[in-house]
Amino acid sequence: MQTTQRRENIAPVLNRTSKLAISGIVIAAYVVIMYLTQGFAFGQYQIRIATGLYALAAVHPFLVVPLGLANLLSNTLMGGLGMLDMAGGLAAGLLTAGLCRLLGRYNIYLTAIPIMVVPTLLVPVWLSYILGLPYLMLVASLAVGQAVSGIAGAVLASRLKGRI
Repeated sequence: MQTTQRRENIAPVLNRTSKLAISGIVIAAYVVIMYLTQGFAFGQYQIRIATGLYALAAVHPFLVVPLGLANLLSNTLMGGLGMLDMAGGLAAGLLTAGLCRLLGRYNIYLTAIPIMVVPTLLVPVWLSYILGLPYLMLVASLAVGQAVSGIAGAVLASRLKGRI
């Protein structure tokens, strides 16, 4: 009986097909959420609910790259600010998801920190250049939206940990 109880607490090992399917579902979910929320995801206060999905990299480390690609794809389809925004979005996505993975190993709720901090400080670097707006003004507007996404992402990851 003890052996059975131990196995229930260990996450199942996923094969390549399962990883590919989960990656595709997460990318699709990210893009669909961005599409449905683009009215306020690309506005003055960028409340990007989809960035909360970065926390899933703490649950499944293989999602780091797919989450970065999801950001690239959404910026390509909906952003309209060109190559710099697309490349920057990819870099921000990879860095944020990677840090979520690292911090999530210690405590799943720590995944809120990179979601709140990385996009808030990194995205305005190129947006200030593209839009001709002050960096600190963009940081302030992104901080509002990323706080919501960070908390939502950490709660989502905590609920899904060990379930998928």
